[in-house]
Amino acid sequence: MWSLEEIAQHVNGEVIGDDTWQVEGVATLKTAEKRHISFLANSKYTKYLSSTKAGAVIISKKMLSAIAGNAIVVDDPYIAYAMVAGLLNPEPDSEAMTALTAVISPKSKIAANANIGHHVVIGDNVFIGPNAVIGAGTVIEQGVSIGKNARISPNVTICSHVKIGDNIIIHPGVVIGADGFGIANNKGKWIKVPQLGSVEIGDDVEIGANTTIDCGALENTIIGNGVKLDNQIQIAHNDIIGDNTVIAGCVGIAGSTEIGQNCIIGGGVGISGHLNIADGVMITGMTMVTKSIKEPGSYSSGIPADTTSQWHKNVVRYRQLGKLSERVKKLERGN
Repeated sequence: MWSLEEIAQHVNGEVIGDDTWQVEGVATLKTAEKRHISFLANSKYTKYLSSTKAGAVIISKKMLSAIAGNAIVVDDPYIAYAMVAGLLNPEPDSEAMTALTAVISPKSKIAANANIGHHVVIGDNVFIGPNAVIGAGTVIEQGVSIGKNARISPNVTICSHVKIGDNIIIHPGVVIGADGFGIANNKGKWIKVPQLGSVEIGDDVEIGANTTIDCGALENTIIGNGVKLDNQIQIAHNDIIGDNTVIAGCVGIAGSTEIGQNCIIGGGVGISGHLNIADGVMITGMTMVTKSIKEPGSYSSGIPADTTSQWHKNVVRYRQLGKLSERVKKLERGN
């Protein structure tokens, strides 16, 4: 357990109330009990402040008047909540061990304090750094390099010669370095184009479940430092994802596209190949990007859901836009 004073020091906040109050865990305003600390980061949940049973609430200064009990005042309650959740729920220490069912090439170099799970397969000339945890059933092919503090979940596949930095988190089902979709049409028949590159992944990257990152055709696919990828994302061959970019689930990025640093890409976005996306771009969910984006800012496309009858009416109007545009041009010309 942690006192509110200790937690406040951890998040650089100020305690209002009993700074000796002991906290066991975090919970929402609706479900919290006296042993919990909660938080208010979205104003639509303000209505729960009066009824919450939380022993303390992380809150901003402008909302402090709405709470009568213990509080920790911070600049950004959501960031503070994330820090507190990590403090109260630390990653369990891993025991240095290698399961008897693991198959490891004698030509590979595995840190002595690594934890290698059951049925892991590690090929020739693999390097795995200190404090690594490799989950059951994971396959790491020849020539792969993985830095320190790796947390790799079960049933991950890392293909040949992939390079991964420090502090990686990889969730179940991820495939890194599989062949890109390289094909060419030879007189009506599709033939395979060999994919000869690999994948480079920086430090402090997290990759969500069942995400796939293809190897490059000639040069490498590159994922920068601090990138966070959600579940079921497809990153095609020769893509470059800049540092600290965040990508939500079910995004598909076609080949040879470069996405800048500090971008935010919403769920379900589709991005065509051979494009350049500038630094600091935000793309809202379900947007289709078919041209390069050269300036930072927020970009959207798509039609939000409506009643079916209204949607049909709107489609008719969209189809009339071409004729309407021609009529406007004629009017402007005085015809």
